[in-house]
Amino acid sequence: MRDVEFPEVPRPDEQARRQAVARQETLTKPVGSLGRLEELGVWIAACQGTCPPRPFARPRLVIFAADHGVAANGVSAYPPEVTAQMVTNFLTGGAAANVAAANAGVGVRVADIAVDADTPGPIAGHKVRRGSGVIGREDALTGAEVVAAVQAGRTIADEEVDGGADLLVVGDMGIANTTVAATLAAALTGIEPVAAVGRGSGVDDRGWMRKTASIRDALRRGRPVAHDPLDLLRVAGGADVAALTGFLAQAAVRRTPVVLDGLLTGVAALLAEDLAPGAAQWWIAGHRSAEPAHDAVLRQLDKEPLVDLGLRLGEGTGALAALPLLTLAGRALGEMATYEEAGVSGPVIAPPPLPGAVRD
Repeated sequence: MRDVEFPEVPRPDEQARRQAVARQETLTKPVGSLGRLEELGVWIAACQGTCPPRPFARPRLVIFAADHGVAANGVSAYPPEVTAQMVTNFLTGGAAANVAAANAGVGVRVADIAVDADTPGPIAGHKVRRGSGVIGREDALTGAEVVAAVQAGRTIADEEVDGGADLLVVGDMGIANTTVAATLAAALTGIEPVAAVGRGSGVDDRGWMRKTASIRDALRRGRPVAHDPLDLLRVAGGADVAALTGFLAQAAVRRTPVVLDGLLTGVAALLAEDLAPGAAQWWIAGHRSAEPAHDAVLRQLDKEPLVDLGLRLGEGTGALAALPLLTLAGRALGEMATYEEAGVSGPVIAPPPLPGAVRD
């Protein structure tokens, strides 16, 4: 099933990257002394295509909300109606994501992709369906719904970039979505269900056992189609994951950097990289989730997260917690004085190159 095609993904600007590496060597600090902040600053410059990089002017969080039929198996500590209730909470500013976004200076958008309830018109403009199939015994979506959800994500990315967003942060909300995410992670990375399942919303031991069984059953159906991202989404995914997949791929096509959040956004990133090779160059991993499958996903993406705080909430909170570090990295590269500007003597021994530096 290959009914979705993306144009070739451009690479971040090589000339700007080289200029950023060179500029790091002229700033009033020992080269490499700011550690990973220096690498992040170089990445920002390459994504923006300019050195020194500009401060982010309009960072935006997009939360993809959907319900999942597998919630009926008792895999969550919360009832399914919480998804719709949390959408309202986002809109009124009462969720952790709202607090974290305000702290980081980020605007918030909620997109109802498959909430099993009626939501306000602007939120539901890209809604594909209500809920999804119970993935242990039936397909999550139809083929047409997968394509519609991927296209919804592409359109949302275009809307945000056309609206001026210069940095995107992704989040998710949906009861039972970690069951879906763990299933997809196991299918894509080869880990076993027992190694993929986590506590999600805080399930007790019985809930953990039900969740493990649900992932095992869904994985039995999903593994045979794991080679095809769209088929895998149809069989064992959900409309929110499909929309996130389209969103991440299109953001890369539009040369817009993205901060990934936890497990669900991570598996969407794996699928997006398959559909749009090279897209991963435009993403950074915000944090390492407490969900055990996230480690395997990060390894496959070859991403080292910025922070590890034991978070497992979703909503984009981990990515938002890391965002001030990314902002600092860009500002340090752009605003620090050079040795010449400050009248400070430079090193007397040539410094080693930054990781990834290319010497002419």
